[in-house]
Amino acid sequence: MIEALMSDDLIDKVGGRFRLTALIQKRWLELLQGARPLVDPAGKTEMEIVVEEIAQGKIDIDFDASKLSKPGG
Repeated sequence: MIEALMSDDLIDKVGGRFRLTALIQKRWLELLQGARPLVDPAGKTEMEIVVEEIAQGKIDIDFDASKLSKPGG
């Protein structure tokens, strides 16, 4: 699943490299603090879980709460 980071698909999906990095860091910390994975975690590292959650659209940046502008907007 880390191969997903090699393409620009995830970067485009969240609106840029910085936003992708921030989203990964935030979600990774949540998982380390005990949050439940939103995908099947069997045999996956926390990083693989986070990337899969983003790829499947299970998590995204909350632009209203973060006060960031939406991609393209």
